[in-house]
Amino acid sequence: MTRVLVVEDDPAIGRLLRRTLTDLGNVVTVASDGASGLSLALNEQPDVVLLDLGLPDLDGRQVLRMLRAISQVPVIVVTAQDDDRTVVQALDAGADDYLVKPFGSEQLAARIRAVLRRSAPSGAGDPTVRIGELEIDPARHQVRLGGEPVELSRKEFDMLWLLATRPGEVVTKRELLADVWGLPFGGGDRTVDVHLSWLRRKLGETAAEPRYLHTVRGVGIRLAAPGSDD
Repeated sequence: MTRVLVVEDDPAIGRLLRRTLTDLGNVVTVASDGASGLSLALNEQPDVVLLDLGLPDLDGRQVLRMLRAISQVPVIVVTAQDDDRTVVQALDAGADDYLVKPFGSEQLAARIRAVLRRSAPSGAGDPTVRIGELEIDPARHQVRLGGEPVELSRKEFDMLWLLATRPGEVVTKRELLADVWGLPFGGGDRTVDVHLSWLRRKLGETAAEPRYLHTVRGVGIRLAAPGSDD
């Protein structure tokens, strides 16, 4: 049974989400503002949070950043805004996924299943992978570059780990969306590009001057050590 925290200031939408998710077998708590949502997230330890961006007391992105300071609970941003800037800001603040209102109950349930599935530790029984000076430890969910720790979000780590399990191979965006986010191609195309950009920045490289993450235009991404044959 999944415990869902809904942070939504519109009473009608809150009631609808509570009824829909309860009918699907979940235990649902609804908070009508950001402060209450943060308090419930801390005290009730939900399995997943549905977070509206338009809250009466705090901006939803601010709530998300504050939530990330105390918890790694999967968060699905639920918003009526579908512009690229809003999506990127939500992801940058730590969202695991986003949904644009209105949406169907089946899609919502699928997104919840996907983020819960992806929130499990990746490759927990696998040994550390070393590619050049990059070390990826799936058991501890840790990454080091040149011996120095690299702080990654859950999705950034999962994306890097998937690439690391297939070193030198080109992994398509379709595969990344399916394996890391549980999304069909076309269901979150921008997500891969945004997370790849963040990952490159944390590894000290750019798309124009890649060291480890090499884009094969029109195909996908390849992880390889610097100086390896292209």
